[in-house]
Amino acid sequence: MPKQNKMRTRRVKNLMVVCTLSAMLLAISTYAWFIGLRTVHVSAFEVEIASTESLLLSLDGEKFEDTVNISQASLNQVSYQGHTNSWGGKGLVPMSSVGELDPKASRMKLFEKASLTASPGGYRLLASRVNNYQIDAEEQDGYVVFDLFVKNYSGNQYIPELNEFDEEAIYLTIDSAVTVDEAGGGVAGTGIENSVRVAFAQIGRVNEQEADSSDITGITCAPDSETGEPSIIGKVTGICRTASIWEPNDTSHVTGAISYYQTSCLTRNEDGEFSKDEKCALIEGGEYYPTFAVAKPIGSEHKVDVYDGTIYNGYGGKTLLPEPDLYNGFPSDFALEDEEDALLYAVPTFTDTMKDQTGTARRPFMYLAPNSVTKVRVYIYIEGQDVDNYDFAQIGKRISIKFGFTKERFTAEDLEYEGPELDFEKPVIELNGGKEITITQGETYEELGGTVTDNKDTELSWSDVAVDGTVDTETPGTYVIYYRVQDAAGNRQTAMRTVIVK
Repeated sequence: MPKQNKMRTRRVKNLMVVCTLSAMLLAISTYAWFIGLRTVHVSAFEVEIASTESLLLSLDGEKFEDTVNISQASLNQVSYQGHTNSWGGKGLVPMSSVGELDPKASRMKLFEKASLTASPGGYRLLASRVNNYQIDAEEQDGYVVFDLFVKNYSGNQYIPELNEFDEEAIYLTIDSAVTVDEAGGGVAGTGIENSVRVAFAQIGRVNEQEADSSDITGITCAPDSETGEPSIIGKVTGICRTASIWEPNDTSHVTGAISYYQTSCLTRNEDGEFSKDEKCALIEGGEYYPTFAVAKPIGSEHKVDVYDGTIYNGYGGKTLLPEPDLYNGFPSDFALEDEEDALLYAVPTFTDTMKDQTGTARRPFMYLAPNSVTKVRVYIYIEGQDVDNYDFAQIGKRISIKFGFTKERFTAEDLEYEGPELDFEKPVIELNGGKEITITQGETYEELGGTVTDNKDTELSWSDVAVDGTVDTETPGTYVIYYRVQDAAGNRQTAMRTVIVK
């Protein structure tokens, strides 16, 4: 089969999540741990989520569709009443997490820098837990988080008991990627694209045939009143297993970050003493190096250095590096709580290397129960402990995140498909007047329309585009108009326009 045709048939119908992030930084801002608690100002962040026939999606727990959209502008409009979603507040702050969930709060544990100062061979790190877990506590500034409800159709049976062997494997699509948005003014090769993490925290699930919207939006980890562990309470099966954390660009390392590490890192012996001149282990491009993320609060008495770890400065100390075979399967059921002394943990993330595996070597990204609605809390943050997260990563300015899920293990290329040419390319929607329009209160809003083109369906026109949404020009606020179209091959495309009434 010609290589060109193989490339055309690589994609399969799947649960597709496309997330585009544009982060505008001030000149003095930084993603790195190293220079103060400064923030990164976010200008635009838009998420498009589309599904297959057997998976439907919702942001409000009531309206399930094959495509949903969410952005900073539409956050409150598309989310359910009483939601706790957050779009980062004033900006993004370096965080660290091993993906552990707090069953009582039904949220992922995150840690932020409490203090950092130069040490004889690196930087002394103090870290405190982000307060998103106390009663009535909101998700804090510094990261993006939102609820996604996934309805999974498969057969007729629903099994309330929690058992991954009863669930269906979900795979990360091969075209998932985090890149620098150079067209939008970003600068590639600064390390920013290597520090992003996307965590998918399954909170709980219900029987999709028996639950109503209040049951769905009310899903928690259902902690047992005595043990505090996830349980089955009423219609809800609590999950709260360790979040699946996607680590993109895992083998790519920028020259500046490597140089910064080699310049500032000195080895530590088993007693925790730094050498005077012995440099840490080399980091080479094309190789994967686990990130020792913060697992628990770190105080000055712990004497933790950001470079601690046997594969970096040689000091095991308060770190934990799992056995190599732990990385051969994902997700991991490793019990971190059994390691009381571990403050930094090389958590097994789901890497791009795993994503790019083919055939039977392809690994599941997470699991979903058949005939269920699962509440997945999505966290997008910058991992402060990533080796590429150094002082000058902020120069990258703008990044683009695109990710997707599929229930298909094999691609057409894996199967060496040689049948008729397949069309999986989506139509392209161009909006007249741009994606954001500002009008004055009382002014008439006139829909500007746009154009739609497709690689195959030449008869597709703007009249085929469904336009959904209203603008109350008498009431100041932000409104979102959705544009949806489908070509002859069944490929769907969605666009959004934000209308601001002042």
